[in-house]
Amino acid sequence: MTDNTPGLNGMLKQLRLGTLRDQYQPLADRAAQEKWSYPRYLQALCETELSERQSRRIERLLKHSKLPGSKSIEALDPKQLPESVRRQLPALLEGHFVDRAENILAFGLPGRGKTHLVCAIARELILKQERTVYFSSTFHLVQQMLIAKRDLALENLLKKLDRYDIVILDDIGYVQQSAEEMEVLFTFLAERYERRSLMITSNLVFSQWDRIFKDAMTTAAAIDRLVHHSTILELTNESFRMKVAGDKLRKN
Repeated sequence: MTDNTPGLNGMLKQLRLGTLRDQYQPLADRAAQEKWSYPRYLQALCETELSERQSRRIERLLKHSKLPGSKSIEALDPKQLPESVRRQLPALLEGHFVDRAENILAFGLPGRGKTHLVCAIARELILKQERTVYFSSTFHLVQQMLIAKRDLALENLLKKLDRYDIVILDDIGYVQQSAEEMEVLFTFLAERYERRSLMITSNLVFSQWDRIFKDAMTTAAAIDRLVHHSTILELTNESFRMKVAGDKLRKN
């Protein structure tokens, strides 16, 4: 008779325990050498599998986040940030604002590091807490919503975005400011109000947001929803890009 019973490798493959399949023998050799008990060996196997699964999950979260790869906390020079922002940064990296569905609003002229700052915070929250994040320029996300509205699929898109703990809207001042764009953008902001967190960067201070929403009442309503539960970061420092350009000129 033919024995159709799958071997250990086959069973681990069926159970989708790829890491255990690769590591059970090396760990068994170590267990024998160090005289581990059976429970200690089993614990080591489980820890290895769980660690690998966590690594894969974080990789998926980073990939799906669309975060720019270069904008990490390691690449951020705290000394270049205003003192007030440096003081706020440790608390933001703890991520409690996400649990409270609060927003982070970063204001400053071009080149001040707004995008780098919010992306670095979001990346750390993925790495340390496995938060779900989605990064997009405001213009691109608004275009997505307009297409979805045209195709009668806006509700589905909003539900998809609702799965993310944090949505980053970069450069909110650069939307084209048509009535349709204003409508879908306001709808999105209202949907997340007191439910999910937003991180928004803007070159425009609130007093200039009538350029985005046109209508005074809509502008006031949008600002009210965003500010109600938020941390505001004002980047009044020197332009990073201008500083880099100046350093290059001096070297030459």
